[in-house]
Amino acid sequence: MITSQFVSRISLQRDKVDSFDRYPFALPAIRALEQIDLHPKMTILVGENGSGKSTLLEAIAVALGFNAEGGSRNFNFGTRASHSELHAFLRIARGVRRPKDGFFLRAESFFNVATEIENLDAEPMAGARVIDGFGGRSLHEQSHGESFLTLMTQRFRGEGLYILDEPEAALSPQRQLAVLSRIHDLIAEGAQFIMATHSPILMAYPDARILQLTADGIEEVAYEDTEHYLVTRNFLANPERMLRVLLSRDDQDD
Repeated sequence: MITSQFVSRISLQRDKVDSFDRYPFALPAIRALEQIDLHPKMTILVGENGSGKSTLLEAIAVALGFNAEGGSRNFNFGTRASHSELHAFLRIARGVRRPKDGFFLRAESFFNVATEIENLDAEPMAGARVIDGFGGRSLHEQSHGESFLTLMTQRFRGEGLYILDEPEAALSPQRQLAVLSRIHDLIAEGAQFIMATHSPILMAYPDARILQLTADGIEEVAYEDTEHYLVTRNFLANPERMLRVLLSRDDQDD
């Protein structure tokens, strides 16, 4: 079926995998993966630490031509080769449109992206500096949260494909709301997002397709049924009760 979205489906070429007993194919979510259909606006991967969501997101990004540590397709650097081989086993179904912009944001390696920008601008070259596309101010001269917001507001443009791995890592709840608003503006301008997150704020984006990675595989889930939403709601509804349960200690030896 012809689709206007940039990426519509991710499939694992299972026949090419020689063993599902080794990493990353041994991860339950990857072991069960056949295909996932992406939302034309926002697809969100959720799951516990170690479930494989960042591994899968990274593989999708690399299969789409992005640098494993982050950046645009023009970035080609590596401080440590740590990404898995999963990208080589993915089949990407693309739409008839091609994105005019794109970026892979990894919270854990964004420092390296900022350093690479400075390295590129230190080389003699014609034309505008790379940092001018990020607001003109070094990302190292801003807090982690400020640099994330600068990326979203200054670098990201409409009709782009953006892959975000835990963007909430450096953001306060108020800044997460600001990012959610910016994401909405970009989607209105034709952007498509694929995001892995633990943030119940970011995963609340309307009409997003939420895919939960579990020990049984990958399943679509409603926002209100995610563990992130349920735990946060229950805690905020009665923090005193939750804290009593969490912090209580049995003074009697068994």
